[in-house]
Amino acid sequence: MIDPALRTAALASKAWPYEEARKLLKRYPEGKPGGAPVIFETGYGPSGLPHIGTFNEVLRTTMVRQAFAELSDTPTRLIAFSDDMDGLRKVPDNVPNRDMLAEHLGKPLTQVPDPFGTHESFAHHNNALLREFLDRFGFDYEFASSTDYYTSGRFDEALRGVLRHYQGILDVMLPTLRKERQATYSPVLPVSPKSGVVLQVPVEVVDAEAGLIAFEDEGERIVQSALGGLSKLQWKVDWAMRWVALGVDYEMAGKDLIDSVVQSSKIARVLGGRPPEGFNYEMFLDEKGEKISKSKGNGLSLEQWLTYGPEESLAFYAYREPKKAKQLHLGVIPRAIDEYWQFRGNYPSQPIEQQLGNPVHHIHGGPPPEETLPVTFGLLLNLVGVMGEATKEQVWGYLANYVADASPAAYPALDRLIDHALAFTRDVAEKPERRAPEGVEVAALQRLDSELAAMPADASAETIQNAVYEIGKTGGFEALRDWFKALYETLLGTSQGPRMGSFIALYGIDNSRKLIAEALARA
Repeated sequence: MIDPALRTAALASKAWPYEEARKLLKRYPEGKPGGAPVIFETGYGPSGLPHIGTFNEVLRTTMVRQAFAELSDTPTRLIAFSDDMDGLRKVPDNVPNRDMLAEHLGKPLTQVPDPFGTHESFAHHNNALLREFLDRFGFDYEFASSTDYYTSGRFDEALRGVLRHYQGILDVMLPTLRKERQATYSPVLPVSPKSGVVLQVPVEVVDAEAGLIAFEDEGERIVQSALGGLSKLQWKVDWAMRWVALGVDYEMAGKDLIDSVVQSSKIARVLGGRPPEGFNYEMFLDEKGEKISKSKGNGLSLEQWLTYGPEESLAFYAYREPKKAKQLHLGVIPRAIDEYWQFRGNYPSQPIEQQLGNPVHHIHGGPPPEETLPVTFGLLLNLVGVMGEATKEQVWGYLANYVADASPAAYPALDRLIDHALAFTRDVAEKPERRAPEGVEVAALQRLDSELAAMPADASAETIQNAVYEIGKTGGFEALRDWFKALYETLLGTSQGPRMGSFIALYGIDNSRKLIAEALARA
């Protein structure tokens, strides 16, 4: 049972997962009839390799599901549905054996050979990747395959409903299409008995109850069943049919699908169903500000993010501002890590109302683990960048200058972050280029060296920071930020950097004085 105080706070929370969950409370004020579970769904098109945008939809839907569980005792299910009976429309840019794939254009994805040579089909390969990274995050979901549902007959009754309401569906769709498209549009797409291709041809309903349709295939009139996997639906009709057949209550979609949601909702009503609740999130963009595409492969892979940042940082990035377009590239990872830990550090002391609005509550499905982080990831990156070729053991050695009980056993999360920092510095970060100090910078660095020489080796970060700050105020700089910028550019070789008191305490006074000596030698 949920704590009554938590439920009361959740009912009033403005955090977006709770706002979404309250839509489901309004949908079923008395609970879902018969005690049936509330159905959440996410969709995936396996025409290309899954990317973070795919994962993001399951993550956000899970957050809404968790929020609903704090508001209601109604059971829930999450179905991750793969549209793997879609015809292969184009060959992705980021797969091998592209010429081979081109020979199978138009065929259901489960009938297209796997270009990687590891699975039964291209769809099976991509479905396996999807499930692998959903499992890695511990999502509670049920995987569903469009091909399995069509071929097993599980959609047959829903397909008869489409045939019964064929004209009503056309009345919804035709006004949205160009004239030339109207002439060939059909809600039902038969699978050619000759080529195995999913055909885009006009279809005549011969007998709705029997599921019979007629169409032309290579100049011949064919009469065949629409049931049992011998046809599939145009995707907007397919989406609506699935909502009705599965009783879907909640599904979110990208902003680019707003019109599709509108049309599919109308079709669901024609079929006698009720469209699900949901909202439209903004799309992730690549470093150039372009929409991420499975076929282009211009998005980050899950493996890339998890090489350079922990799982929680990715979940944090996905949680924040879902209705705002955000760039998704390697450069956003360090900030996401540090902001995640900042929110996590604030959580224990916050009142319950603020905790429920804290991203970490939704990332962890409740209170986060109690471990703290004694240094920021940004500071780690600066340390590793200055060290050059460094080992994990050497990094821990420097941390001992700054953290009294520094050890992997005491700080396992920090131990993992060191791996990420070493990888990010090796593969992503620009190599530091330290410039020579100029003008007043020379005297300021000389003064800093003298100040540090007079300090004990274990001087606190605060003591060092006060000295750095005083030099900047009295060193003849037009603005204090010019002094800090000079420190970053001459000592670290970066355009921005950490709190210098913390960095010097971490790197050690003697080592920091060596950096200053090297900088002055370049003047």
